[in-house]
Amino acid sequence: MYNPPLMAKSIALMAGVLVCSILADAQSPAPSGVTPPSVNIIGNPAQSELLWQKLEADVQQVNCDLDGTMGVAIMDLSDGRTWLLNPDAVFTQASSIKVTVLAELYRQQQGAEQGATGKAKLSDLYTVSASDLVADSYIMTGLTSGVTHVTNRDLATFMIAVSDNSATNVLIDRVGMANVNAMLDSLGLAHTRLQRKMMDVKAALAGRENLSTPRDMMTLFADLYQGKVLNKALTEDYFKVLGTHKESDIPRYIPEDVVSANKPGELAGVRNDVGIVFVPNRPFVIVVMTAYLQRERDGNDAIAKIAGAAYEYFDRVGRSSEYGRIITERNSH
Repeated sequence: MYNPPLMAKSIALMAGVLVCSILADAQSPAPSGVTPPSVNIIGNPAQSELLWQKLEADVQQVNCDLDGTMGVAIMDLSDGRTWLLNPDAVFTQASSIKVTVLAELYRQQQGAEQGATGKAKLSDLYTVSASDLVADSYIMTGLTSGVTHVTNRDLATFMIAVSDNSATNVLIDRVGMANVNAMLDSLGLAHTRLQRKMMDVKAALAGRENLSTPRDMMTLFADLYQGKVLNKALTEDYFKVLGTHKESDIPRYIPEDVVSANKPGELAGVRNDVGIVFVPNRPFVIVVMTAYLQRERDGNDAIAKIAGAAYEYFDRVGRSSEYGRIITERNSH
């Protein structure tokens, strides 16, 4: 029986295997005594195009080497150029979904500033309650229940900086899960869904998982960066909170003085990291999602390698002329 979804997945899988095979062949030397075939050179690509092609090859090689599945989305926020790998494959998000909760909190703050009632505000106070505490809450479990007061913005910082699950669940209650999904719908992100709170094992077993695709997450960050979701001041503060230092893979091979506003996520067999790297003159969106990992550390390493390769491209292009000359104080003579 003809099964279109199954056929599409099979074609995608065969295409991936073919790309890996081509990459492997390209790296293999010609047999002794055999003259390599000639190459027809067509057109005159710009220097930045040649460098972009090297980035594409680097990402494909990381994908081929990974014992697992992968989706990648990279967008140049200067001109909108993108590179996509399995962009519409749906991945479980783990803690990376928290960027959507943060976006809805800031969207409601904007509504409150415009006079709307019933909206969560960054300054709203919350009194820590023992009944709200769940596992993996490294800040909240250390606060005195019934006494400590924190703001929603404090909770957001806990959620992003140390992925505090209790802080996340309180914010989900305060902004409303349905409102998060309505915001995603308004942006056309039909494959991104917040369907359960953190550490809700029963919901996960029932199939209510937090999901997204590389393309959806890329679009969300592009819309936020371009001011399509929040005003200028709130957009800046959103990325300030998201840029809070944290243990994650995107920044691993990126200089410390370059801000990475990102959120990692991990579950058994799953490693993700999503966000924007604010390279001077050339900021870019980077989304890497992995699943079915035989060795989870390999997923972390793959994310770091791809983000590092992307940084190298955007940093060089951001500091160079159209002909590839790097223009800086140290070599501008």
